Amino acid sequence: MLPATFKLCAAISYRHLRNMTGLRRQAAVAISQELSKLPCRGAGPGAWISQVRRRSSLLSSRLEENPFSEMEMAYIKQGEEALQKSLSILGDQEGWKTETVAGNGDKVLSKVLPDVGKVFRLEVVVEQPLDAVYSELVDNMEQMGDWNPSVQEVKILQKIGKDTVITHEKAAATPGNIVGPRDFVSVRCSRRRGSTCVLAGMATTHGAMPEQHGVVRAENGPTCMVLRPLAGDPSQTKLTWLLSIDLKGWLPKTIINQVLSQTQVDFAHHLRQHLARTA
Repeated sequence: MLPATFKLCAAISYRHLRNMTGLRRQAAVAISQELSKLPCRGAGPGAWISQVRRRSSLLSSRLEENPFSEMEMAYIKQGEEALQKSLSILGDQEGWKTETVAGNGDKVLSKVLPDVGKVFRLEVVVEQPLDAVYSELVDNMEQMGDWNPSVQEVKILQKIGKDTVITHEKAAATPGNIVGPRDFVSVRCSRRRGSTCVLAGMATTHGAMPEQHGVVRAENGPTCMVLRPLAGDPSQTKLTWLLSIDLKGWLPKTIINQVLSQTQVDFAHHLRQHLARTA
């Protein structure tokens, strides 16, 4: 039989667990079950207290490891999915066709994927170190509309931990208003591993930003940017941008392809100009 004090502790813990939800409750339930299996018969009070303290410490550490709600965890998982799928697409070197090659060597490639559609791949070298490029694309993303004419506004709707954000982006009108007003709600995740940075994202939904009247809600993803120091010259950055967008609405494919590939070329041009001004 368990000591009466342990029964009381278990009863209090059970009432506490009823008020917990999601991952915290799951972690607490698992440890509560472990506590109930402790061999208390014949053990002195000191030994029992030490065991409870150790298990309580384990509970606290597990709860700290999972400080997110179920909805937040869903966004984190979606961001990870975008990252893994994007890297898988970029990792397959077969089937890419050249769309554009600029005079400075900037290149746009494309390929058609059965489950995604047409994706575009920009490959450029930016004459700035990786940290400067990363800072503009991640830390200062809400200022992107100040230097990129293709973007009217980027707003962070929610931050989840240090690597995941939900954003709302308004696209600027294309020349001649060929493509009307578009906006995007995306989950974005960033990862730094050694000298490589990956910024990935895909379309999602968020209660703070429902679809807007008069604006077409387009969808992007999976999409990502990969940043690496240029081999042999770490003062420059190799940037690869995988772009996958469904602009929605009634638009001929030829116009879509032209707009998206030109958007990537223009982005590289304006990013260089902005970094040169702020260096």
